[in-house]
Amino acid sequence: MKEMNFDIDNVSYFQDAKKRFLLNKAAFFGLVIIFSLIILSIFVPMFSSYTYFETNLEIKNTPPSFKYFFGTDELGRDIFTRVFIGARISLFIGIMAAIIDIVIGVVYGAVSAYIGGVTDEIMMRIADVIATVPYLLTVILLMVVMGSGITTIIIAITMTGWINMARIVRAQILTLKKMPFIEAAKIYGASNLRIIFSHLLPNCTGSIITTMTITIPLAIFTEAFLSFLGLGVQAPLASWGVMINDSLSALRYYPYRLFFPAFMISITMFAFNLVGDGLRDALDPKAKK
Repeated sequence: MKEMNFDIDNVSYFQDAKKRFLLNKAAFFGLVIIFSLIILSIFVPMFSSYTYFETNLEIKNTPPSFKYFFGTDELGRDIFTRVFIGARISLFIGIMAAIIDIVIGVVYGAVSAYIGGVTDEIMMRIADVIATVPYLLTVILLMVVMGSGITTIIIAITMTGWINMARIVRAQILTLKKMPFIEAAKIYGASNLRIIFSHLLPNCTGSIITTMTITIPLAIFTEAFLSFLGLGVQAPLASWGVMINDSLSALRYYPYRLFFPAFMISITMFAFNLVGDGLRDALDPKAKK
C-alpha cells in the first residue's frame, strides 16, 4: 500500500494532466474528431476519384448519393472532395495562426511583464492601439497590397490575434515574478533571458496551451468569414467560407450545398472547444480532487 502511494505521489504534473484529460470523455471525444478531420483532410483528396476544381455541367447540382456522398455543386464539382480540401486550408490557417500568436504574444507579454514599469506601460498601450484598428479595414488594405491568398489571411488574423495571448502571459508573469523561486534564481546569477524562458514561461504552460486551443477555432471561423465575404481564399481553391457563399443563391432548392460546409465549421469549432475545456480542467491544479 505504501508503494502504491509512493508511485502516485511521484507522478509528474504533465503526466497527471494527461491522465485527467484522457479521463474527460467530452475532451477525448473532441480530440478524436480533430484527429479524424486531419486524417480525412489528408487522405480523402488524395484517393478521391474527383478533383476539387474540375467541372462537369452534366452532373451539376446532383443530390447526395452513393456516388457523390455530399452531392455536387453548380459546376458539377464533388462537394465531398471540396469539403476536405477546405478542411486542409482551414486547419492549416488555424494552426499556423495559433503558432504565430503564441510566438509573438508569449515573447511580447513576457518581456513586458518582466521588465515592468514604464516599459510595461508603453508596450501594453501599443498593444491597445493595435487592437483598436478596424479589422476589416486592415484586411482590405492587406488584400490591396499583397493580393488575396492563404499567406495574406494568416497575416491578417495574426496582426491582432497575438494581443490576447500577450495579455494572458503578462498577467501570469506579473504574479510569478514576485515568487521566492524567482528571487532565488536572481541571487544565483541567472540571466534575465534564463529566468524568463526557464523559470517563468514553463509555469505559464497551462494558460498558453488552453489559449492556443481557443485561438485555433477562432482563426478557422475568421478565415471562413473572410472567404464568405470574398476577402479570403480565391478559386480554384476550395474553402468552407467560399462554399457557403456559393451555396446561398441555391439554398431553397439545394440546401445540402450549404449544410455540409456549415456542419464542418460547426463540428470543428465544437471539437476544439471541448478540447480547450478539457485542457483547462486538466492543467489547472485547483481542479484536482
